[in-house]
Amino acid sequence: MATAAWRAREQDVTDVVSGRHIDPFSVLGVHRSGKQWLARCFIPGADTVDALTPDGKPLGSLVRRHEAGFFEGLVSVSGQGVIRYEAGNAGGKWTVVDPYAFGPVLGPMDDYYSAEGSHLRLYDKLGAHVLWHEGFEGTHFSLWAPNASRVSVIGDFNAWDGRRHAMRKRQDSGVWEIFLPGIGKDALYKYEILDSSGRLQPLKSDPFGFAAELRPSTASRVAKTDAYAWTDQDYMAARSVRDQRASPMSIYEVHAGSWQLHEHGRFLTYDELAERLIPYVRDMGFTHIELLPITEHPFDPSWGYQPTGLYAPTSRFGDPEAFARFVNTAHEQGIGIILDWVPAHFPTDAHGLSKFDGTALYEHQDPRLGFHPDWNTAIYNFGRREVANYLINNALFWLERYHLDGLRVDAVASMLYLDYSRKDGEWLPNAFGGKENLEAIDFLRRMNQVAYGKQAGIVTIAEESTAWPGVSKPVHDGGLGFGFKWNMGFMHDTLQYLSRDPIHRRFHHNDMTFGLLYAYSENFVLPLSHDEVVHGKGSLLAKMAGDDWQKFATLRAYYAFMWAYPGKKLLFMGQEMAPWGEWSEARSLDWHLLEHAPHRGMQSLVRDLNALYQRHPALHARDCEGDGFEWLIADDAENSVFAWQRNAGNGSAPIVAVTNFTPVARNDYVIPMPAAGFWREALNTSALDYWGEGSGNLGGIHASDHGTHGKPASACICIPPLATLYFVKEEN
Repeated sequence: MATAAWRAREQDVTDVVSGRHIDPFSVLGVHRSGKQWLARCFIPGADTVDALTPDGKPLGSLVRRHEAGFFEGLVSVSGQGVIRYEAGNAGGKWTVVDPYAFGPVLGPMDDYYSAEGSHLRLYDKLGAHVLWHEGFEGTHFSLWAPNASRVSVIGDFNAWDGRRHAMRKRQDSGVWEIFLPGIGKDALYKYEILDSSGRLQPLKSDPFGFAAELRPSTASRVAKTDAYAWTDQDYMAARSVRDQRASPMSIYEVHAGSWQLHEHGRFLTYDELAERLIPYVRDMGFTHIELLPITEHPFDPSWGYQPTGLYAPTSRFGDPEAFARFVNTAHEQGIGIILDWVPAHFPTDAHGLSKFDGTALYEHQDPRLGFHPDWNTAIYNFGRREVANYLINNALFWLERYHLDGLRVDAVASMLYLDYSRKDGEWLPNAFGGKENLEAIDFLRRMNQVAYGKQAGIVTIAEESTAWPGVSKPVHDGGLGFGFKWNMGFMHDTLQYLSRDPIHRRFHHNDMTFGLLYAYSENFVLPLSHDEVVHGKGSLLAKMAGDDWQKFATLRAYYAFMWAYPGKKLLFMGQEMAPWGEWSEARSLDWHLLEHAPHRGMQSLVRDLNALYQRHPALHARDCEGDGFEWLIADDAENSVFAWQRNAGNGSAPIVAVTNFTPVARNDYVIPMPAAGFWREALNTSALDYWGEGSGNLGGIHASDHGTHGKPASACICIPPLATLYFVKEEN
């Protein structure tokens, strides 16, 4: 008997049931054969299969072609469309909506812009999206893996069987897709990939996965990130017209897993952080919280700096909606949220991006370009359009979907230089023979242009430790386009100075003044970050020279010095209460220290500094302009005294700051003043409230019209030992 023409070729059947077919949509689903219509399906475990209309009317019975579960047969339909199957075996019956009967979700313009590397809504297209398609609710899965010969989505819904839901490849873009009806929010999934030679690769998490399993498990989780009902409209509107360069920015850097722990020793959830952390930050007067990376990562001691899920808030603290609630709560309290973002490199964990489709897809093949020796991580191939666009979309995703106020971009120096941490022979020069990574430079410029163009009022901040010119200059002026750059030189020089015995500081006076030579070459953030209080470096308090009293007094004077110095402020969590020990991600901060006056006094000082910083425009309005700062005394190395003036330039009162970095009181010390009259002592770090020794100027000083140092007035003041003072002109 002749074989019916509509029957599948034996090779097609074999390839489907073995999970080797390169185009399963050409075989499975509903197809036309002459004037007849047929249906084919692969349902492992079924002994019988009947075809039904979506509303349950019979269309015909299918015949099992292969014992693994391949069925086919003629059906009474008039065209292609969605059908159901009723499958049965000795254990009972169940129904399946045929995923191969659905048309594609993506369109040709998605292919075009994806391949061009200019698609700025990829997070709406790639990944797992719950949606309605052709009358059914389900999840659309899509993945870029251009060199794979087969990609399947697997999960609990198909017993993690890669033969069941092999995807459709879009040849123009290398993107694979499939719509699975009935699969909804919280479903766990991964991708099973065969490389170009048909070799099975390690199971992969979704590069666009919006949620993930709790480590050590590594599956992605279907999540909705666009359904949260935000109530921060007033905050966002005000942010959109704010000049961040002229606004106060005092950043509290936080590792979410160790700021506090729950009473039972577990991590706080995003909701618990919203209840505890945000009110604390508001009470302390910080304007922003900068979160160490909360993108999904497998290893706690990496602090998030080796992410495997760039699009997923880590499940350690809750789900994506909980993170959105955290940000919304912060905004309702007037607190901005900055994400520490890691586009420089990624770990080589098997479930991550490394060798994603069997090739060096996201990284360079050559380890001289694609492997980072410091961190044993892979370096993104910034010159590949799709990779650069993946990262740019990620920046936009966090700014748009989670209303974040900014991105602090980690390890920018490692991106800019091809020879970063490499010896001769371990790196490859660029096309012009130089060490600059031209592709990374282009990526950073485009990322900044797109981020600032799409999201009004946001900031991008570069952690860049070299003298690369124009990091915070606009791209159209030849810069990298960041809003701000970390001032690593300030941090290094000042901490080095304060670690010296006070008697020797007069020989290193330049450590405290040198920074003003370049203070306006960039828009700077002054960081006292987590990097300074780990890996044996000790806490900030422990770095200060002298006995215990001198350490506390010096740190108080230093904080006030920094808060009056040009540049935005950043303080790592816990340093506001001056812990003795360095930070560890494995335990909570030492909150018990606040039972003791010295630590409680330090916390009170930081609170008052933030209040003054926000209240007085002179301390923030011209942080990025040279006219905002003027030395009054910069050359008194013998006494280790510094005095300067901060100006707002808008008619508001200037602030005069004076610091004595020796343990000797400077009584009857004459300083030049910008105007005669009464100047209120707005801050004295030696106040009793801060655990100081209590000396000062009885609330203020009178400046006479006897000028000095080119200023029209002068005042004779008392500068307590190891103290900083602020003076504000009283008009009446």
